Amino acid sequence: MLSYRHAFHAGNFADVLKHSVLCLCLEHLIKKEKPYFYLDTHSGAGSYSLTQAKAQQNQEFLNGISQLWPLTTTPSELQPYLNTIHTINPKKKLSTYPGSPLIVQHYLRDHDYMRLYELHPKDHEKLKTLFKKVQQARIEQSDGFAALKSALPPHIKRGIVLIDPSYEIKTEYQTAIKQLIEGYKRFNTGIFLLWYPVVQRSRITKMEQQLRDSKIRNILQIEHCITPDTSEHGMTGSGLFIINPPWQLHTQLTTLLPFLQEKLSPQYNRTVCRHLVPE
Repeated sequence: MLSYRHAFHAGNFADVLKHSVLCLCLEHLIKKEKPYFYLDTHSGAGSYSLTQAKAQQNQEFLNGISQLWPLTTTPSELQPYLNTIHTINPKKKLSTYPGSPLIVQHYLRDHDYMRLYELHPKDHEKLKTLFKKVQQARIEQSDGFAALKSALPPHIKRGIVLIDPSYEIKTEYQTAIKQLIEGYKRFNTGIFLLWYPVVQRSRITKMEQQLRDSKIRNILQIEHCITPDTSEHGMTGSGLFIINPPWQLHTQLTTLLPFLQEKLSPQYNRTVCRHLVPE
């Protein structure tokens, strides 16, 4: 489990999907002056250099953020995400890709609060250094799944919980769903985002059924696949299960997803945006 390093995959098409949705959820929360709470179960290092060896090894960002970076005309639904990326790269050169914690920091106000969990010792140290001056952030080197029990419910009733494991261990698919359900029981007013890779379709089908059986209402499911499903090794797409999606998010995603498909995978047309479970 500790072998996974997101630096090899930073800025790829899956990050674009995950982080563009995260930005839309944050935009919704900051419309009100009331504080919000953010919990990230698998925070990573927080920031990634796209010019260093790890990112350059596979150059996955070339079929991700690099395709969107130079665009001058994009849907308004993508602007919060792209504005954040440009803010982090002020010299008009794409050299750094933010992890979820750094994206959230750009939306963090004085009265908001975030808790970040990362088990990998090197990534935890980088994350701790990155956020050492952010008073609203608490960083722990511990299992993010366990944090869903220890840190929830927060004293703030609004917020986002991002569950983003590596899925290197096959049991993590079921663990992620189980912890999502348990976390929701403790914080049923929060927005929950569970990211997943499409590697074997049967695993996703099982996750979907478990959520249907959970009796949780108002679950949105989105997916962006860049190649057809296959039994071979490799990620063909990624998706999100979203519990308590903000008002109008479904409508926003019906515009955003086709645009991402057009720009990142024009050779294969498959996106999903549906209510897995209605309100």
